[in-house]
Amino acid sequence: MSNPILTLQDLAVSFQRKERGQNIVTDVVQDVDLKLHAGETVALVGESGSGKSLTALSILQLLPYPYAFHPRGSVLYRDTEMVNADQATLQRIRGNDISMIFQEPMTALNPLHVIEKQIGESLALHQGITGDDARETIVELLDRVQIDDARSRLGSYPHQLSGGQRQRVMIAMALANKPDVLLADEPTTALDVTVQAKILSLLKDIQSQDDLGILLITHDLNMVKKVADRVLVMKDGKLVERGFTSQIFTAASQEYTRILLSAEPPERKTPSPVETPILEVSNLKVWFPVKRGLFKRTVGYIKAVNHATLNLYPGHTLGVVGESGSGKTTLALALLRLVQSEGSILLDGKLVGSTDGLSMSKVRKSMQIVFQDPYGSLSPRLSVGEIVSEGLNAHKLVSDPREREQKVIRILEQVEIDPAYRFRYPHEFSGGQRQRISIARALILEPRILFLDEPTSALDRTVQVQVLELLNRIQREFGLAYVFISHDLSVVRAIADDLMVMKSGDVVEQGKAEKIFSGPKHEYTQELLRAAFAME
Repeated sequence: MSNPILTLQDLAVSFQRKERGQNIVTDVVQDVDLKLHAGETVALVGESGSGKSLTALSILQLLPYPYAFHPRGSVLYRDTEMVNADQATLQRIRGNDISMIFQEPMTALNPLHVIEKQIGESLALHQGITGDDARETIVELLDRVQIDDARSRLGSYPHQLSGGQRQRVMIAMALANKPDVLLADEPTTALDVTVQAKILSLLKDIQSQDDLGILLITHDLNMVKKVADRVLVMKDGKLVERGFTSQIFTAASQEYTRILLSAEPPERKTPSPVETPILEVSNLKVWFPVKRGLFKRTVGYIKAVNHATLNLYPGHTLGVVGESGSGKTTLALALLRLVQSEGSILLDGKLVGSTDGLSMSKVRKSMQIVFQDPYGSLSPRLSVGEIVSEGLNAHKLVSDPREREQKVIRILEQVEIDPAYRFRYPHEFSGGQRQRISIARALILEPRILFLDEPTSALDRTVQVQVLELLNRIQREFGLAYVFISHDLSVVRAIADDLMVMKSGDVVEQGKAEKIFSGPKHEYTQELLRAAFAME
């Protein structure tokens, strides 16, 4: 075999902080040895907080130095040492020879710049491509990663794209300069199964054409089984097992690896039937006008949600599935009255949002949402206690500080977060812990409906199982109704009682989840299920 293009040897990562005049050092990654060859895919797997992303960020020296430091170890890209390299060397290699797809595209993309400018900066910096040539190259890149009507998206800001579309933009940026090494940190986390399969196929095609070496950081073991040549397993900052993919999946030597491989979503217990729905929706429509010209005349509409009708029952879960951009999240935002819509929304038989119906303050308290990206949805400036109690303050429900603190303590215990951590900040928690904090923030208002927008997409399988068990327990205890939005059909199958399938804003199939999973009627639903379970 040829020489590796990337070599990590005895790599360690530590963090230091000052506390009461003393320098406190915490070792988070230790003794990582890794080699990546051209044309090879190596998967780095492990639970949230195991050190996978820190290892990847160390390669490009993207950690928060000097707060972070490397007490020992080496990272070689070909013959260039990356650890403690000068800025000129790092700028030459970053985004050109070694590119990275980040896990959370909403925080990785600049919210102030349109997509064309963000991809164009990399082309201008490393290849000197600007103007019309850059624009055509960007359109070609967006087409390759399955962005619909790519040319019309050039002027879009990140917040105007769906989670999956933002992830595809990140992939386009990473591939723009034809790198030797691609560091892919959860590259398909936000993508639905059909696009996930296309993206993986695209990456494999590019890999074979360009002899691209891929270091894949992921919690999706089905993806690892499909695309990786070798697997490295991390636990608590250390590599605990390594081997060829077939060997790891058929004869793992470590108990920890076997636990990762065997983790499955909990089996759903069918709730008791309920005759009266808590939420009734008829002919819900969300159309966004497309305006062009000097006078901004409306020339068409983006039909984000088109005539959706549904009933939601206490103690039951409605699963909403479909491709990225199909209207799933827009549907939830419309039901929460966070975007304008047409149609009828009844909460407990009363019209939502009308002057003679339910007041919006009461609606906001009754219907809460847990967002897809817990890191982006939690304020970095507030402690966990302040974040969780924010709703109590907004609705003026508790005036006594001691009573408010007791409520925070009780709800943190409900979501299995140590109440002593309420003085800490979001960056001090793992992804799974941050999602539990998000759930606590929603639950403290004692809502009757909880909207869950991809609540487990960024979590590894073992933590997914824990969060689903938590959600099932809370639902049984409090009789909550869930609207569960996800592209992960194995997760939806484990939690949903009813199912709604969306495509391009239309509801193409809906009914009992078990019936649809066992016998889908619509061709699109059949395609989703084939793509999802072919990955397993």
